[in-house]
Amino acid sequence: MSLRSIPFLLCFSVLFSHQPYQHPFIEKVQKVIIPDMLNGDYLKTVDFSAIVDKVTNYENTVTISAAGDVTIGSDDSFGYHGTFHHEVDVSGLEHFGKNIAPIFHDDDLTIVNLETTLTSSHHKAEKTFRFAGKPSYTEILNLSGIEAVNLANNHTYDYLEKGYEDTIMNLGTYHIDSFGYDRFLLKEINGITIGAFGYNGWNDTNEVRQQIEGDIASLKEQGAQIVIANFHWGEERHYHPNATQQSLGRFTIDAGADLVLGHHPHVVQGIEEYQSKYIVYSLGNFMFGGNRNPDDKDTFIFQQTFHFASDELTDTKDIRIIPTSISSVTERNNYQPTPLEGMEAERVLNKILTLSNDIPENEFAYQEPSVDESNAVLSSVGSFVR
Repeated sequence: MSLRSIPFLLCFSVLFSHQPYQHPFIEKVQKVIIPDMLNGDYLKTVDFSAIVDKVTNYENTVTISAAGDVTIGSDDSFGYHGTFHHEVDVSGLEHFGKNIAPIFHDDDLTIVNLETTLTSSHHKAEKTFRFAGKPSYTEILNLSGIEAVNLANNHTYDYLEKGYEDTIMNLGTYHIDSFGYDRFLLKEINGITIGAFGYNGWNDTNEVRQQIEGDIASLKEQGAQIVIANFHWGEERHYHPNATQQSLGRFTIDAGADLVLGHHPHVVQGIEEYQSKYIVYSLGNFMFGGNRNPDDKDTFIFQQTFHFASDELTDTKDIRIIPTSISSVTERNNYQPTPLEGMEAERVLNKILTLSNDIPENEFAYQEPSVDESNAVLSSVGSFVR
């Protein structure tokens, strides 16, 4: 290499190492005359337009799906007939995720609330309902396209410490990520690092707030570019978030979270847009072995695509609401969540939007959705489609 070419190459590399918007000149570069390193004093023309395009227009996305309570098991007091165990024996492990697997396999990450233990232990907590599934049931998550589960909920310790440890071990054996309490998710997908944490959100106290701030800061220090908070909170069978849910959800966004996901009420609650971020107050039941035939089988899949430009999260809004039933049949719960179509999809979608409109000071309530294959889609990339 000719020594006279080195200063030019160094200058050009520094120019490209900065953010494109700081150097408008880069956007005008198409062809540049540089020394020909193979032919001494000769010059040659090099076309940098392709490189310039990649540098100035670099964009990346990651699509995350979220669903509610997944109880791949049962309580011994339920007996056998009609329970989740019975359905496994009759229909096989593939049955449960058959109708939602295409959606989850098409995204980049699916998160649910795992509201059961996966253990062979027989030592139970002293409480009303104690849920457990066989360790082999863990494969249902893989077959369904579910990659990560929150374990911070009121059934994590149904089979005491042993059941909790077995659950974590079995999830790891089947390559399912888990998080909750003092365990976090930190995962790189499509070159984007995602962090997630989970709590029981029964109370909004200074101690809880300090923990939230500390955990979000810690995840970001470890490189998280998206932070997803999961809360097990609210009141069972209540369709509206209580004051604690709202104050805690908004504080978590203020503390730096990019998405808040909620569960526990066993019914759906509304979605709030706050500071251009989303708080999904309750995703409801999903693959729920905790009830043979609940009166309300409505649920939904919340899907958000996060857009990055030059490695920075943009304010692009791109969400999808997929109205779903927890069962593919209406007369009972067959534990097979199924996306709805037609009038039923419209009914559940309107229910979610109405509940969202009921939330005070909700930016989400003032946006008009449109329809795309019975799904609600809010996207500043295109339009809000329902």
